[in-house]
Amino acid sequence: RDTLANKLEGFGSGADDYLVKPFAMPELEARLQALARRGRGELTTALLMVADLTFDPKTLRVERGGQRIDLAPIPLRILSILMRHSPAVVRREDLEREIWADNPPDSDALRAHIHALRSAIDRGAEISLLHTVRGIGYQLAGPDER
Repeated sequence: RDTLANKLEGFGSGADDYLVKPFAMPELEARLQALARRGRGELTTALLMVADLTFDPKTLRVERGGQRIDLAPIPLRILSILMRHSPAVVRREDLEREIWADNPPDSDALRAHIHALRSAIDRGAEISLLHTVRGIGYQLAGPDER
């Protein structure tokens, strides 16, 4: 089970990792900790920036134009996802899956959270950063990135 063909078959079947026996317990623990970090969304800890909007994943601090913005937990998660993928369009289904896993709420819940996020980050700003891409999803992008 340690041949390249076995490993490729495992990855091809959807495995995220492949550990060959015998293995050292510290290696298993390190791999499990890495998977747990990924599951909690701790991949990105660097300051995220889109135009004059900043988000610090470590402190959960959001600012636009130097002004602090307080967000509820779900709009904050949406912002984090959109900023990590900016300027790409994030499909509605992908957002719902990342936020609610396999238990998405009713169809208006995401729209309501997007509205709250848009109101918070674009209120009073000359340039809107949060854009709806009709029939597809949402995009967080500055004017030169659209």
